[in-house]
Amino acid sequence: MSTVISVKSLVKTYVVGEVEVHALRGVNLEVQRGEFLAVTGPSGSGKSTFMHIIGCLDRPTSGQYFLDDQDVSRMSKDELAAVRNTKIGFVFQGFNLLSRTTAIDNVELPLLYSGKPMKGAARHKRAMDVLQLVGLGDRADHHPNQLSGGQQQRVAIARALIKDPSILLADEPTGNLDTKTSIEVMGIFQHLNREQGITVVLITHEHDIAEYGTRIVSFRDGKVVADKLVTRRRLAQDELAALPVASAV
Repeated sequence: MSTVISVKSLVKTYVVGEVEVHALRGVNLEVQRGEFLAVTGPSGSGKSTFMHIIGCLDRPTSGQYFLDDQDVSRMSKDELAAVRNTKIGFVFQGFNLLSRTTAIDNVELPLLYSGKPMKGAARHKRAMDVLQLVGLGDRADHHPNQLSGGQQQRVAIARALIKDPSILLADEPTGNLDTKTSIEVMGIFQHLNREQGITVVLITHEHDIAEYGTRIVSFRDGKVVADKLVTRRRLAQDELAALPVASAV
């Protein structure tokens, strides 16, 4: 596997009033293409700051960040936006769907604001393809208030996939979901990683959720304190099959 993400001596310091907050303190880390990396740690450990930087939503105070061997550490805002739009998909805890817009229209939105917008028919087909990939082809015309929390998160995942990113960043994607629905959503991430070859970086404070990945990195006080491969990966499909009534991922 080749290296897709590489950070070197990454530092991020925020100034709050007269106080300096050291969110990252010299982080060195590589992510290989096709990995499912889970980043864990308590609140204030630096894991969300790390995600914002590798997602090109923020820039480090010092250090370097290479994405596909390209140094993005000092890119302009426009250049960072271009990288986000072509290489990275985002999934957040709070779904962020437009309430008065159907599932398929929510999924199509990123294509409407891209530099090279698709024509209507092609855009609609692409959105339907990714909705079917996450098992929601039959809910395309439903509004968010007609969908369960798990279904809304599937729509959010489909929206993240619409531009065919090579990297999927998920920030606490199961934080608002019950246990069974969390298993279903993690099964989707595992499928995308295993079958579609998408590199997944998952931010979570829940250790049992982190175990769905292939590698777990733990942050504390802005530093990496543990980095281990998962030797016995939790498989969502197996867990779903063991439930009294299993629903398809």
